[in-house]
Amino acid sequence: MGEFIKTQTNEHITYVGLDREKSNAMHLEMMQELIGELERAKEDPAVEAIILHGKEGFFSAGLDLITLYKYNEEQIKNLWETFIDLIYTLASFPKPTIASVTGHAPAGGCVLAICCDYRIMAEGEFIIGLNEVPVGLIVPPSIFDLYSLWLGQTQAYRYLLEGKLLSPTEGLQSGLIDEVVPADRIHTAAARKAKSWTQFERQAWGTTKLNMRRYMLQHINENKADVVQQMLTQWWKPSTRQILKTIIENLTKTK
Repeated sequence: MGEFIKTQTNEHITYVGLDREKSNAMHLEMMQELIGELERAKEDPAVEAIILHGKEGFFSAGLDLITLYKYNEEQIKNLWETFIDLIYTLASFPKPTIASVTGHAPAGGCVLAICCDYRIMAEGEFIIGLNEVPVGLIVPPSIFDLYSLWLGQTQAYRYLLEGKLLSPTEGLQSGLIDEVVPADRIHTAAARKAKSWTQFERQAWGTTKLNMRRYMLQHINENKADVVQQMLTQWWKPSTRQILKTIIENLTKTK
């Protein structure tokens, strides 16, 4: 068992559980561990699909800004490179991937969900969406591509520039979420969806998925160095540091 990622396999479906503190906020080690688990599941012929899930109340709050704020130059460069690698690894996973969105999923939490093939969200007072811009962070092209895949370009464009966060119902209406179910039924619903896809011929399903994502995946690879440089330049700007500092102060107060 990993420290931040807990996996278990049942009936050829691997449940990949995010498990770091209360809100599953991601730091470097957690992302590295998640990439490792995804690689393992990809290579294991006994694994036919994965269900990525959080815990009650939180899928993932996104990047752990409190920890990241203290990173030095080398650590933050490593972090952004790993973040792009994680997006690529999850988006290029050749088997069915279901996001079981068990609670809040802003920013990086939403990114994990949109890399998957299907999203089921728990009913409740939860939010999902990409609110990077109001936080002073740049959204790379790959994330716009993934968001547009589900929302359509016009809506993704508007939502990204205003950092819009949606309720489960709004997520469902916009196409970002595929199903909204009571929290206690979410794993059953996710398993049902996974099984409906694993009955197809694997090679035909997986290759078709990767064909549809080919150009997007190609862009993630080709633009990686430029995107990381963009992120780093923005990260060290005094204006960004000030926004982050204010957010962190507010987060620490509410803890």
